[in-house]
Amino acid sequence: MTETRGSILGTRVIRVEDPKFLTVGGSYIGDLDLPGALHVTYVRATVAHARLASVDTSEAAAAPGVHAVFTADDLDDLPPAPPPLPYLDQRMVRPYLASGTVRFVGEPIVAILSDTRTQGADAAELVFVDYEPLDVVVDFEHAIASPVVLFADAGSNLVHENPAANDPAFFDGCDVTITARLENTKMAVAPLEPRSCAATWEDDRLVHWSCSQGAHGIRNGMAARLGLEPSQVRVIVPDVGGGFGGKVGLYPEEVLVCWLAKRLRRPIRWTETRTENMVAFAHARGQVQYATLGGTKDGRLLAYKLHVVQDCGAYPSNFGGLMPMMTRTMASGCYSIAKVDYSSQSVVTNTNPVGAFRGAGRPEAAAAIERMIDLFAHEAGLDATDVRRTNFIRPEQFPFTTPTGASYDVGAYESAMDLAIASIDLPTLRAEQAARRAANDPVLMGIGMATYVEITNPAGGGEFGAIEVHDDGSATVRTGSSPHGQGHATAWAMIAQDLTGIPMAKIRLVYGDTDIVPRGNGTGGSRSLQAGGSAVKCATEALVELARQRAADRLEANVDDIVLDTSAGAFHVAGTPSRSLGWAELAAGAGNDPLSAEFDFVPGGATFPFGTQIAVVEVDTETGHVTVRRLLGVDDAGRILNPLLLDGQIHGGMASGVAQALLEEIRYDADGNLLTSNFADYGIISMTELPSFELHEHETPTPRNPLGAKGIGESGTIGATPAVQNAVCDAVAHLGITHVDMPFTPERMWRVLHA
Repeated sequence: MTETRGSILGTRVIRVEDPKFLTVGGSYIGDLDLPGALHVTYVRATVAHARLASVDTSEAAAAPGVHAVFTADDLDDLPPAPPPLPYLDQRMVRPYLASGTVRFVGEPIVAILSDTRTQGADAAELVFVDYEPLDVVVDFEHAIASPVVLFADAGSNLVHENPAANDPAFFDGCDVTITARLENTKMAVAPLEPRSCAATWEDDRLVHWSCSQGAHGIRNGMAARLGLEPSQVRVIVPDVGGGFGGKVGLYPEEVLVCWLAKRLRRPIRWTETRTENMVAFAHARGQVQYATLGGTKDGRLLAYKLHVVQDCGAYPSNFGGLMPMMTRTMASGCYSIAKVDYSSQSVVTNTNPVGAFRGAGRPEAAAAIERMIDLFAHEAGLDATDVRRTNFIRPEQFPFTTPTGASYDVGAYESAMDLAIASIDLPTLRAEQAARRAANDPVLMGIGMATYVEITNPAGGGEFGAIEVHDDGSATVRTGSSPHGQGHATAWAMIAQDLTGIPMAKIRLVYGDTDIVPRGNGTGGSRSLQAGGSAVKCATEALVELARQRAADRLEANVDDIVLDTSAGAFHVAGTPSRSLGWAELAAGAGNDPLSAEFDFVPGGATFPFGTQIAVVEVDTETGHVTVRRLLGVDDAGRILNPLLLDGQIHGGMASGVAQALLEEIRYDADGNLLTSNFADYGIISMTELPSFELHEHETPTPRNPLGAKGIGESGTIGATPAVQNAVCDAVAHLGITHVDMPFTPERMWRVLHA
């Protein structure tokens, strides 16, 4: 029995992590003190596709401070690994250093080991590479038909294909059909902290510091690549300056650092530059979508066909190949559409390998269906809001299995949309838009809506959690999840305090060290709270029961009569609070049997957050400049643990979504040279391009975990991009312009308006 007085859950608790980051700063791999460590500098390809006629490293090897220089020929006992998923073409193998052929600008060719980074950079200038240029394929939409083939053994650029059903009667019964080609442009992940790692060997055991989203996945992957048992690898993840999906999994440069540390028997470290991060780190998105949506003239949707061409970049990674599967899973969005036919082709090109970024396939799905809803409504002469309302999956239909096999847990899509419409006062906005059009205002106004649903913890994986109380009454929580800005220390401490009464200030979070935390699945796919938080909750509940047993023994009472008063953090016999035992007393009397518990939580499946976002934009017809005037979100992430953490995650997601819609775009020239290799050229979004976000809470708890929580880290992105796109297209619709592809740069919009 527990006496709970004033639960902390659901309240706006200030993040406990922030004082450190705002004062002394974090502790990152770049800050790591490794006496005697050598620095790795990678010499990278400067052409997108070529045979390596020769690589002359003699002058670099003789340069000051250089200890060793390695090329692919020196990696005798480090065989490259095939693509990580069996359905990807296994002949498209990526070497650790380019061997024989380079396939994208930025591919590493040479590794230089030097005393300092500056010496390595100087030595890199002395490496001479003789290229025999090959033809280049950059246009992924036509990569399959291209005569340029990146992997001769594969015979084509096709990595993986999901065939279409090709049912000639698919759209039978549809009064209205609309077809569109949609672009989902490539983006840079661009974390504030670029990739960084370090390694040393203690006898035959590797110690590896990784800037990643999960220590245990890195440990297992590194062990497999180096022919070790997982117990022979210790991975430590310190503070990480942003991940966003890009820091899931292993990169060749990271594996090579560990191999070099063993070969040289020296600590080795590597931190990339910002330009390296842009030309060699994962890019994201990169889809061309061919969509057809059909329905009746009164707005009932009957059939939806979506074909996706996915750019994997030069080498198919797990997420580059997986993203079309995620787009398929969420293809039909919030809508009950009887027939959905999905097909895809994933291809390689002479560009950066594509990886995960904030949503990884789900934003692409939402962008397609939400744009098609507006296009269908325009074609049918209907209001797009009414089309959405007509076709929403109803609350009583949950759990709901979609035609593509997703098992939605719970949803209330119409009430979220109604709250958004009421909060933004849509009728008043429409009246303003009509008045401005009538006055021939050169600054056009547009209103766009997106109603979305997404999948979080898509693999349905579990997580490890543990808690131990010490003899001073403090507690340590261990988690297999891995924070990089989300607020884990705050959230996990809130859960533990709520169940134990131990103040948050006395609760410490431990994560990211495979020698201290025995197992874990890391952070990604917005899984942390629903899986990791639930594991901590279950472990803490087990701890309370253990403490009740011990308190019963000490108080000579029946365990069923023992009460935990969380307001005092003490156990007593029901009805006699004057004689009690606090956590410190119970822990101090534990002897060699610590007062601790651990739990491996396995959820009842993935969860499906949802919401509605509405954007109000202005388009200057004289300059093409687009301004997002308002962006309102009603985002449902199940039961809310801490509204402050929720808002922070939604803010970041919305910023990413607006960024893709307005200006962020990876661009290459025809020869495969990256034209957006730094923040000046790429145009990463800043506060000046963003409005103050308007957020409204909406709670529909999920039954698939004990917290009732769904993910939220990616939802803002998934709703914001199509909301802004629909708003921009709405602004110009009265001019006869039915569709504009992202990003809405001033140049693109000016050309569209003046075509």
